[in-house]
Amino acid sequence: MTESQRDLLQLLGAARRWFEDGLLAALADEGLPTVTPPQVQLFAALDEDGTTISTLARRTGVTRQTVHQAVHALVAAGLLQQVHDPSSARQRLIRRTETGQRAHAQARRALEQLEARLADRIGKEAVAALRSALEAPWGDPVPPRSR
Repeated sequence: MTESQRDLLQLLGAARRWFEDGLLAALADEGLPTVTPPQVQLFAALDEDGTTISTLARRTGVTRQTVHQAVHALVAAGLLQQVHDPSSARQRLIRRTETGQRAHAQARRALEQLEARLADRIGKEAVAALRSALEAPWGDPVPPRSR
């Protein structure tokens, strides 16, 4: 890698920001409440029937406290609600509200449009190759220690 080249982590980060910027702009154009990229990630990790805070923390790779804060903000924005978990008296499920369902559907459409725009710009084959590489199992990033 030459001095002027960005490493793969930087390139992946820039690509993620491109998608996030497009997604957030599309949601704002629809008049939906403003959300942050981490809130979008949490929102996308929800199951249709609701998801516990613990499960959201595992799926998003952040602490339960961080998930609680994000959920609280999304509840205040009217996108999420907390309901009792019918399978556990101690747990609560996080679910999308009606506005949250509309935002989720709009986000899916916006992501499809962004992917199509990317395909127009870099080619369908390049997008297919990128998707294939990202979906391939990469294995553990840390090599096993030799004894």
